[in-house]
Amino acid sequence: MPLNISSIKALCFDVDGTLSDTDDLYVKKVSKFVPRFLFRDPDHAARRFVMWIEAPGNALLGLADTLHLDDEMVAVINWLNRRRKLSSKEFLLIPGVDELLKQLHGRYPMSVVSARDEKGTMAFLEKFDLVKYFDVIVTGLSARHTKPYPDPILLAAEKMNVPPENCLMIGDTTVDIRAGKSAGAQAVGVLCGFGEEPELRKMGADEIIEDTTKLLEIL
Repeated sequence: MPLNISSIKALCFDVDGTLSDTDDLYVKKVSKFVPRFLFRDPDHAARRFVMWIEAPGNALLGLADTLHLDDEMVAVINWLNRRRKLSSKEFLLIPGVDELLKQLHGRYPMSVVSARDEKGTMAFLEKFDLVKYFDVIVTGLSARHTKPYPDPILLAAEKMNVPPENCLMIGDTTVDIRAGKSAGAQAVGVLCGFGEEPELRKMGADEIIEDTTKLLEIL
């Protein structure tokens, strides 16, 4: 179903794979060890593997989504978020995202809706001076349930004072799309993170874009 642009009054952004990039230099190193006889595109397989390592929460939620174990895995993620120490990993920004947010700022209320813990989310946003663009920041423990439940989008919508059906969820996984659609929002899938186009479309994505910066072209 194509996007209804006129109904979009607020934007909700995932973090990992949507705003935050993976380490391409590390991907190139890992790619050398990916068996060519098992993977048609070793670079792509290496990127997915690295993203799983760098964002295990997203990886676990994606696995749970496939196995229909949402309740059990969300409980695990919540437990990890409460006990996880701040990672020392180097955060990377998807090229062009800062300019995208700058151009959208003031046109729409904007929120972060992440399954990450609050410390990790804020560390990333503060490193790249992105906090100023967002009206609301919802993390893994902000709502009763995290994605793929609708709770985080519903909370973000309430705090932005916008009906959920007038929100647009932007994310790279089936978890993001499910959360957005179950909240009554529209959803855009981006291909610069974990997700593949067929699975994002199957989950109900209203639009698929190559990377997050292409959002300007459709808005």
